[in-house]
Amino acid sequence: MGLQTNIDRGGKALMETFLQLSRIYSLYERHLESEIVKQPLPSHVAIVLDGNRRWAKFNLFDVGIGHTHGADKAEELLNWIHDIGIKITTLYVLSTENLDRKDQELEKIYGLLEVKLERLLNDERIHKRKMKIKAIGDAKLLPAKLQEILTKLEESTAEYDTMFLNIAIAYGGQKELIDAVRKIAQMAKQGQIQVDEIDEKTIESQLYTSHLPQPSPDLILRTSGEKRLSGFLIWQSAYSELMFMDVFWPEFRKIDLMRAIRTYQHRVRRYGK
Repeated sequence: MGLQTNIDRGGKALMETFLQLSRIYSLYERHLESEIVKQPLPSHVAIVLDGNRRWAKFNLFDVGIGHTHGADKAEELLNWIHDIGIKITTLYVLSTENLDRKDQELEKIYGLLEVKLERLLNDERIHKRKMKIKAIGDAKLLPAKLQEILTKLEESTAEYDTMFLNIAIAYGGQKELIDAVRKIAQMAKQGQIQVDEIDEKTIESQLYTSHLPQPSPDLILRTSGEKRLSGFLIWQSAYSELMFMDVFWPEFRKIDLMRAIRTYQHRVRRYGK
């Protein structure tokens, strides 16, 4: 009886500590948000969603659970972005190199993407927020069902211009530049442009991000601790502020996003000067 009483007391004490910490966390989160919105926010934030597999292995979970939690986190992120007031978001979801796996893990990812994107398609908040959604990459490499959902998302949000969500899927930065060069070469071949007229604006007009009011991200985040961009937005990232965070994507929190924005706000952007 005494042992059970001690266990009960220990459980209650642990719960009380947890609630106290939760309240402190919530207060700090609200304070941090109130601080960052007083300063200029990045207009365009791009994120490499990295670390699903390592998070799962670290926690002794099946890899599929890591991808499930990562997909849930991406869904949460859209609410945080809206709360903070960031206009343009680009998410690196799946690279062209990832498609070479051709295994059950890739099929699991495809299935998750279908479920999440279908939910996004039917989410009233997307239409209330007037969020334009576009896939950037080579969608022809994806399964037909996934292509169909992405097309519906793009068509149903085509007229919106308040917020922008770009889903980099089957994306490769080098492939994007090759596609742009080929389009410009075809324009030159047809006499639509002279070779000496080709400049930065010409190239930008042929990139996957040409539909955006600001194609270049102000801030690029990568989770999982890896310190490289892996071909993400090669052209557009020329003067972006980079941040590499030692947190796996499934455990990324709103407070991590806000801390990254606060760090961005403290940097002096020199644009090569």
